[in-house]
Amino acid sequence: MNNGYAGGLRQAARQFWLAWAIGAVMAVAMVVLALIEDLPIRDPDDDILPSYIRMPLIVFGTILVDILPRVAHRARLRSAWSPRDLATLWREVVAERWPASHLWFAINGVIAWYLTYATFRNIKSMAPFVNGASWDDTMADVDRFLFAGHDPAAVLHAWFGTDLMAHLMSAVYVVWIVLVPTSIAIALVWTRHTSAGSWYVTAVAVDWCLGAVLYLLLPSLGPIYAEPGEFADLPHTFNSTLQEGLWTDRTAVMADPWAAGTLQTVAAFASLHVGIMMTICLVVRLVGLPRWIQIASWVFLGLTVLSTVYLGWHYVVDVIGGIALGAFAVWIAGIATGNRDGWRVRLNPADPEESASPVHPEALATRSAPLPDHPAPD
Repeated sequence: MNNGYAGGLRQAARQFWLAWAIGAVMAVAMVVLALIEDLPIRDPDDDILPSYIRMPLIVFGTILVDILPRVAHRARLRSAWSPRDLATLWREVVAERWPASHLWFAINGVIAWYLTYATFRNIKSMAPFVNGASWDDTMADVDRFLFAGHDPAAVLHAWFGTDLMAHLMSAVYVVWIVLVPTSIAIALVWTRHTSAGSWYVTAVAVDWCLGAVLYLLLPSLGPIYAEPGEFADLPHTFNSTLQEGLWTDRTAVMADPWAAGTLQTVAAFASLHVGIMMTICLVVRLVGLPRWIQIASWVFLGLTVLSTVYLGWHYVVDVIGGIALGAFAVWIAGIATGNRDGWRVRLNPADPEESASPVHPEALATRSAPLPDHPAPD
């Protein structure tokens, strides 16, 4: 390994040390729980291809999306479309966009992040075997206390109706599922401000870790499964199909985890939909992305909060827990990735050249957009 690649690898390892540490601890916990409870460990998203094939293809595909449009743009500007010209432009773009340091940055980040995600999914599936208690009644009581004796979901159904709003809230849930892996790709592949990218990816790793711990300590199903009658008036949407599918998986896993061939993903406290959106909103603000991105992020957080309670995925107390979880993840990840001024988190320049002058939001937006699991619903 030459010095350039070795140096890039060492730098990337330093940037993602906390994500790697979290992944390692979670992997050990997953193996220990699997041995104690006699449970299988599974690839969480192996419906089409196993992870060792799927993940490299995803990374390679996102890198191509970064390179090919630039090659095509330069070819159009220079009227250079011959195979030799295109090969020259390819080498030019690769040299500019993918030096050893950034290649190792992307590889380190995606593996560390996926390790925390895959172990999170397995630990989440094991939670009801490890702790058979149910906190649903307690969560529901807290919700009714917060809403002066009323059920929050029933209040939202009365305010917004149960027709068009149900389809809108279902769409929000689908967008969230796509948003998270997209934001990870932006942070690792397309950003060139690695301090911002490593901050975000590490924060999401912390989200997964804290979520797994809470699912083990405070297991609950969520309103849609604990009190399904309260949501009987909602029309059938993609969300309905998803909820039914997840319950089918849980039933199969609880009956025979080895024969089920899948993981169960039903758990309520805390809401990682809300937690990761909170992480996104705070990082978008702290790295100084354009105002319209910040506003869009906060609006989508609000819609996520509404949808997760309206559709019955979570209690309001789960939302509160998710907000606290997501905020803490941003803070501890900022400390770990060097984005700090004492104990206060702030974006640091990604390299010595940038340290000589302040990072301008417009420039940062073009170099880094780290934010806007396919993670399963939390």
